[in-house]
Parts: sequence; structure tokens; C-alpha cells
Amino acid sequence: MKVERLSIPEVILVTPPRFGDNRGFFSETYNVERMGEAGIDLPFVQDNQSLSRQKGVVRGLHCQLAPYEQGKLVRVTRGAIWDVAVDARTGSPTYGKWCAAELSAENWSQLWIPPGFLHGFVTLEENTEVQYKCTSLYSKVSERAVIWNCPELKIDWPVSEANAILSDKDKVAPYFAEAKGWFPYEK
Repeated sequence: MKVERLSIPEVILVTPPRFGDNRGFFSETYNVERMGEAGIDLPFVQDNQSLSRQKGVVRGLHCQLAPYEQGKLVRVTRGAIWDVAVDARTGSPTYGKWCAAELSAENWSQLWIPPGFLHGFVTLEENTEVQYKCTSLYSKVSERAVIWNCPELKIDWPVSEANAILSDKDKVAPYFAEAKGWFPYEK
């Protein structure tokens, strides 16, 4: 398994090997021991899957507060996304910074987004399916969001505001300033 730490070292890009032949391929997409060796060592309790029919669908920036903060291991099984993690841990040296990676069915990479980070993505192809493992169960009362194109964050999204397709809820999410204090930074 290839392991790469991004510009925020807690965010990890992992690419499991695929073994192909004339029938197709086989891949072990999750192994608790190998992921632990890569630094992804929290237990997963929920799997989610989304289908976005159009290119330019933006989902995020989302998180959940304690005691339901979520780490996510994200992968794409059809299509492609540009996946973003934003450090929302107040006091962290990378607070308010973001990093991103392209995940696709073709490159087979997965992105680990630890608890204390906002998460969002934009679809780069039509009919994109995203699957992700979560370290905590969904809690409606704990969910929070920040507007995807927040000027404070200066995220370089590969979609224009005019072409972004958002849910009604994501269109009215607050600015990043609202996130201050959502997650304490622990060394």
C-alpha cells in the first residue's frame, strides 16, 4: 500500500494495490493492521455511500462536533472527485489551512480525514459514487457546516461558483469564523 502524507501531515493519502488479470482485478481496500501502520488507527462504525449524477456537485464542508466527531476514510468507486480537508482544530499550527487530493475509480486512492477537520468534495465526472468509512455514527444535532467557497479559506476549487451544484443547506452554511472553538487542538 502506498502511503503519502499531504501538506497537513494528519491527512493521509493511501493507495491500495490492485491485482489484475483478464477477469478484472482484486484489491484489499481496508485492512486494520495496514491502515494502523499508515497512522489510521481509529475504529470505523459506519459506512456511507453517495451518488452524484452531475459533474460539479459540491458536498461540504461538513463535520460533526463532540462527542460524535468523525474521522473519514474516503474512496471513489465510480467517477472522480476533488476531495478537501480543512483543519478546524483551534490552536493547531495548520488551523484554517486546507489540502486536497483527486480520488477516482482509476487512481484507486483513499483519503484519511481525521476528526477535527471539515470535509468536502466536488465531483469531476458525472455519475460519481463515493464511499467512506466513519469513526463515529451520524448525529443530526452534532452536524455542522461551513460554506464551501468561504473567502477566509481561499480553497482553490476546480469548479466555478456559477457551475457548482449544492444542496439548499450547503448554500446557506456559515463562514469559517463560526467554526472557532468547535474542536480543541491536542498535541
